Amino acid sequence: MASNAVLSEAPRALSAKYVGSFAYLTVKDRLPTILTKVIDTIHRNRNQFFEEYGEEGVQAEKRAISFLSKLRNELQTDKPIVALADNAPDADSWNQYLQKQQALMDQGGPASWFRSPWLYVECYLYRRMWEALLLNPPISGFDIFKEAKTQAYFESQQAVMAICTHLHDLVEGIGKLVEPQLCEEFLKLLQVSLWGNRCDLSISAGKENSQKSSPIDSLEDLKPFILVDDSNMVWSVLMKSKVLGGESQGRVDFILDNAGFELVTDLVLADFLVSSGLAREIHFHGKSMPWFVSDTTREDFEWTIKQMSGANHGWTCWSGTRWQQYLSAGVWSYHDHPFWTLPHEFCHMATEAPDLHALLQGAKLIFFKGDLNYRKLTGDRAWDYSVTFRRALRGFDPAPLCSLRTLKADVQVGLQPGQGEELTAREADWMTSGKYAVVQFLCPHKEQ
Repeated sequence: MASNAVLSEAPRALSAKYVGSFAYLTVKDRLPTILTKVIDTIHRNRNQFFEEYGEEGVQAEKRAISFLSKLRNELQTDKPIVALADNAPDADSWNQYLQKQQALMDQGGPASWFRSPWLYVECYLYRRMWEALLLNPPISGFDIFKEAKTQAYFESQQAVMAICTHLHDLVEGIGKLVEPQLCEEFLKLLQVSLWGNRCDLSISAGKENSQKSSPIDSLEDLKPFILVDDSNMVWSVLMKSKVLGGESQGRVDFILDNAGFELVTDLVLADFLVSSGLAREIHFHGKSMPWFVSDTTREDFEWTIKQMSGANHGWTCWSGTRWQQYLSAGVWSYHDHPFWTLPHEFCHMATEAPDLHALLQGAKLIFFKGDLNYRKLTGDRAWDYSVTFRRALRGFDPAPLCSLRTLKADVQVGLQPGQGEELTAREADWMTSGKYAVVQFLCPHKEQ
């Protein structure tokens, strides 16, 4: 658990109040664009709502659009943040967090879209989008991002088939691999999962951003763009848990990011860990509501495996069927704790969600996928580039953990002295372009 002293030692939060920053441009341009697309999606589905619910569905659609249009105006004109009005189980937590943010505001002004921390207002926006549906039954269960996620999955079919074929060939001969070969295959699939993180619809404001070609063929060319690579440390943790008992008795957790191709790469890596004896059990953690456009929900997770199980391509079908068997046998399981869709930095997990923190402590290794998880790990703060990963996590270390992230937000730690400054001089947008990536590992103090 993080001490108060550790928690107080942190730089300022990134915020849209810093004009010209990536946070400012996101709140000013990208978030209103996403809201406009959501409004359009709901409107285009009005016939479906009428067919399913009659006139009641049409009226709910109109009210939801009116709610979201008002929300867009509040965002664009920097109105004060308002409390949630729905009765969902997490509403009190959100409203208490608003009170805390209000108390932190300079000169006693209201918490607002451009003056509050970027991490908070971006999370709050997605929660308000969900509120628009919650307050307007019978369309409350409509996933406003499902169309975009489905399209991204189908546009990545060539890449999905390639990675599933690779998995099949690997599993067929896995018993013959000696440790150096096993390590080589692990590193390969770790990098596939890493670069799969580029397929993020929230950073592209919902525009098509899928993986078209086989990722395996590109790995060697992409290696120079991995700024921090702790992959060998991750391998050592996995081998240590395996060596102690011949086969691993350990559990590996994935804190998921995007549905679509990235989710498939995560599932392939998880299959390899089980098939090779590097893990006995896998826990997948996703979102309990539509979130950041392409984040994985339980419905996305189950839909993806079902789609793959029924695919025409042999090894895609083989993979999906195999993964369904893992789920049925309890080897794999999906979890969607509400903490993942709250705005808290992860250093507060032990106090805000002690049950989740205790669950994670049971893992031998935790993979944190993607940019939002990295922002919550580091607090989304203006850290110096060379600050250690450990310091930026401010006491959050429930188990050995690894961040797999392509850079799409302007926070990055753990670099060599001068490395970040050199990149800035060469490429002003290196932290937000998705061109670069990191594999950053942290082992709890008690296990060192």
